[in-house]
Amino acid sequence: MRNKNNISKNIHIIGAGIAGLTAGALLVKQGYKVKIFEKEEIIGGRALSLDGDSLSLEKYKNILSKFCMNVPFSKPTLEEIFEKQMLQGYKLDLGYHAIGGGVFSNLNEILSQLGEHIDILESSVGLIKNNGYDFPFLSRTDKLKILPYILRLLFTSEKTMKQLDRVSMTETIKKYGKGKMKLILEIFSRTITTMNNLDYISTGEMFRSQRNLYKGSKPVGYPKNGLGSIHKKLLDYIIKNGGEIYLNTSVDKILIDKNRAIGIKTGNKEYFSDIVISNVPTYNLFSIVDEKYFPEEYVKNIKSLYGTGSLCAYYSLKKVDQSMVGKTFHFIERDVGVDGNDAVGMIDFMTASPKSGVAPQSDYLIQAYVICTPKEARDTKKLQKLKEILDKNLKKLIPDFYLQLNWVIYTAIWHLDGVAKTIDNVKPKIQTPISNLYLIGDCVKAPGIGINCAINSARALLSVLSPK
Repeated sequence: MRNKNNISKNIHIIGAGIAGLTAGALLVKQGYKVKIFEKEEIIGGRALSLDGDSLSLEKYKNILSKFCMNVPFSKPTLEEIFEKQMLQGYKLDLGYHAIGGGVFSNLNEILSQLGEHIDILESSVGLIKNNGYDFPFLSRTDKLKILPYILRLLFTSEKTMKQLDRVSMTETIKKYGKGKMKLILEIFSRTITTMNNLDYISTGEMFRSQRNLYKGSKPVGYPKNGLGSIHKKLLDYIIKNGGEIYLNTSVDKILIDKNRAIGIKTGNKEYFSDIVISNVPTYNLFSIVDEKYFPEEYVKNIKSLYGTGSLCAYYSLKKVDQSMVGKTFHFIERDVGVDGNDAVGMIDFMTASPKSGVAPQSDYLIQAYVICTPKEARDTKKLQKLKEILDKNLKKLIPDFYLQLNWVIYTAIWHLDGVAKTIDNVKPKIQTPISNLYLIGDCVKAPGIGINCAINSARALLSVLSPK
């Protein structure tokens, strides 16, 4: 990309998470000169797949602590799992990172612009019930009944969506929630936002994310060979097209001059650029840039933001009912004493498919998670209850899973999504009050959650920098 003086613009990106890598790839494609600075020795941010072949107990615990996680439970103990090398042949994610939209997700839309593609396993979603399960969640009759709702959602104007931003899902369910539609709104609004408390879930944000998912081929997908395949594609494209990445390089300060971002400082070095893009969690922004440059209200809002939490589980089983392989299920547990009273989660057999490439061919890896607040993710008693909920719902699908168990690791995370999509938690825009300083990632206002939000923020950034 050339400016009026025909000089290629230099861009510095802080953080090599999914958003940072996506933005880097899209920007080098446009002709920008891109440098990415990542404080860790690995790329991908929280969307990581860890290689069990080379993972040590010390390294695993260190990575978890860096990403606001720990292991409250496992069977056998973590020490025994690593001592007996039980993770050989496995790839373990940090948190639960199924990608909304399946094969035709936001991810592959972006990769297609780069002439790339990632093979993605995809699934409809089922519902675990007390006496079995429904798969898919919605029957043909259900779909016909809610078709008017889907069409209305797809064509709703942004003006209407903004009016719904301050309307809670509790109010929306009272108004529209009858029969299966009530269950749909109760469950999907929670999984889309990673929040259990319907009083705080924004109807507008939920509908935007739902509309984004309807553009995909299936509700959920998972990349073959784990999340690392995403990073590799994006990084290879960046390097091949002249971009640079610096690992183990912490950015200490964003340089500001006359209300304008002019570069970054790392150690004793200063790097000057035309544009600075931050992919760090927004509430950590003022650890690298002095808040005195920003309006007081902006600072107050950024500091007030908070993320989401969950308890995740990775089950390794010897045998699995083959009819389960490749499927994904929702569940809802009523009156369990969490914030919002009911807890929603997912159990995912996409990783149990031999095509997933994340487990030895002799074993089956099942990923699961149940939503909680960051505070609950630090509460041992709450976590014990959530663990029991995960095991209970897996047992409904695999009655003898305890007998088939090789090992299981439960990870508590109090920073699953960057910023919770709630009524009181208004995500900041990509453009900051400082000229040429932009924010990206799942902490900013963009459609979707997690990986989709991160990718869409990078896409939105490009439209800001290169308006048509």
